[in-house]
Amino acid sequence: QLQLVESGGDLVQPGGSLRLSCAASGSALGIYVMAWYRQVPGKQRELVADITSGGSINYVDSVTGRFTISRDNAKNTVYLQMSSLKPEDTAVYYCNANNRVTLKNYWGQGTQVTVSS
Repeated sequence: QLQLVESGGDLVQPGGSLRLSCAASGSALGIYVMAWYRQVPGKQRELVADITSGGSINYVDSVTGRFTISRDNAKNTVYLQMSSLKPEDTAVYYCNANNRVTLKNYWGQGTQVTVSS
């Protein structure tokens, strides 16, 4: 059973940077498509970025050029480097792992990112 634990969320001023980490245990991450989602109260969870096992990456338009997703399979960890943060980036950020063969899907507990002056 794969378990995901996010960390790195914090309060940051507009224009600042944060790096989120998602540490996995219970299984190797290499076979999973990894993704970061975010959610604000009253809205649907939104895909922010994803990265395949082969390293193909997609970003939602609103974060392109500001956020970078990466994975270190040796450390069983996925990262989201966020820069030029805006108040509208404020959300709970969730790590997701998806096995597209078995269709099993796993979520972390979330980490709060607040962008405010």
